[in-house]
Amino acid sequence: MEEISLQYIKPTLVKRVSPKQTDITWNDGHLSSYPSWYLREKCLCAECVEEFTGVRKIVHGSIPSSIERVSVSPVGNYALHFGWSDGHDTGIFDFEYLRELCPCQHCLPGGLDEPPEAVSKPGSFEV
Repeated sequence: MEEISLQYIKPTLVKRVSPKQTDITWNDGHLSSYPSWYLREKCLCAECVEEFTGVRKIVHGSIPSSIERVSVSPVGNYALHFGWSDGHDTGIFDFEYLRELCPCQHCLPGGLDEPPEAVSKPGSFEV
């Protein structure tokens, strides 16, 4: 298998396939297709990751699969900034991290474990 230096990896195309899916074509020809819930769940901002310990505050399954990407914009020549339908918009995803997150069968052979369409808030219940 050929090794790729992620140091120089960058998108050539960022495409909103739907509000729930973003595709990125990389400068090496690789295609990554990201569900919105997956990117939102993997945010590394201080609201989502404890600053001092590095412990994730957002646990798998706490972001519903129904979340939508409402915006995307470049950050310099190194990252993308996403806005989400839950109002969260403080995360910056550098290109290397985005590529490491690629959920395709080649990069993540086990695939993704999709969360439910709706997620209950702490302290809430269904009747």
